[in-house]
Amino acid sequence: MSLNTTLIRSLKAPARPVWEEPPSKAGLTAKGGFLLLCCLGVLGPLWIVIVTSLSPKPVIDRVGGLVVIPQGITFVNYKELLSGGQVSRAIMVSVGVTLCGTLFSMTVSVLAAYGLSRRGTLGHRFFLMTMMATMFFGAGLIPTYLLVQSLHLTDTYLSLILPSAVSIFNILVLRAFFMGISPELTESARIDGASDLRILLTIIMPLSRAVLAVISLFYAVGYWSAWFNASIYLTDQRMMPLQNVLIQLVQKNTEAPAGLQQAVATGHLSSLGLQMAVMVLALIPVGIASPFVQRHFKKGMLTGAIKG
Repeated sequence: MSLNTTLIRSLKAPARPVWEEPPSKAGLTAKGGFLLLCCLGVLGPLWIVIVTSLSPKPVIDRVGGLVVIPQGITFVNYKELLSGGQVSRAIMVSVGVTLCGTLFSMTVSVLAAYGLSRRGTLGHRFFLMTMMATMFFGAGLIPTYLLVQSLHLTDTYLSLILPSAVSIFNILVLRAFFMGISPELTESARIDGASDLRILLTIIMPLSRAVLAVISLFYAVGYWSAWFNASIYLTDQRMMPLQNVLIQLVQKNTEAPAGLQQAVATGHLSSLGLQMAVMVLALIPVGIASPFVQRHFKKGMLTGAIKG
């Protein structure tokens, strides 16, 4: 009797969806192989760049290009780049612009997101719709350049920060996260006499560390990797950030810094080794910062994108 009952129940039980079925051995093997290929596709070029930057000039000349298998290690390329020339100055410019720009962008974004997250405030919907419209419609390059020029920001470091200081997408993510915080917390603080600024600093921001870390990384990587603003707003080579110096080395060897040109011309250094060394220097800050923020990505982005 019990056997018949079990058979009837099994026949009536609905079949599970395909995605809920346990994966087969073939599926696990295929997934593992695909992930392995993805890792090789990412780590392989990075390995070649690092090995080439550390290879002596005779090895690079003998191989005839990029070095895959190490045949000697030397730090002469990095020593030359960090010896106080234009590359060293460009690194300082990039670090300064990244730190100042990220701080300014986060300040503006957090204040804007907090104001837009408070429903019923003056002009809430108007400002929200106006800011969202800028995501789809832009003035264009020429009007933007004329605006920067009219404000006398050309050939200043502010031209590397202000034109791209705020991302509306990041503001919307922050706003959604702030709206997901329990309103009872802010209302109780307001009853106790806390101002909006104090509520933001002591309640909202401590509860939003995950999304703040993710958005800060987005801004920092954007400033560190930016090169376009410097190429159109700056004419002084001493003010160029690291990415523009890298472009000069990779695409315009004739315009490379004078000290590096002389070292390459005399045969002491390899131009390819210098290019790879600058690439490694440009990747180091992002590679260091990303693991510390990685644990916040899921909570920061998914919560900010779903809530609100």
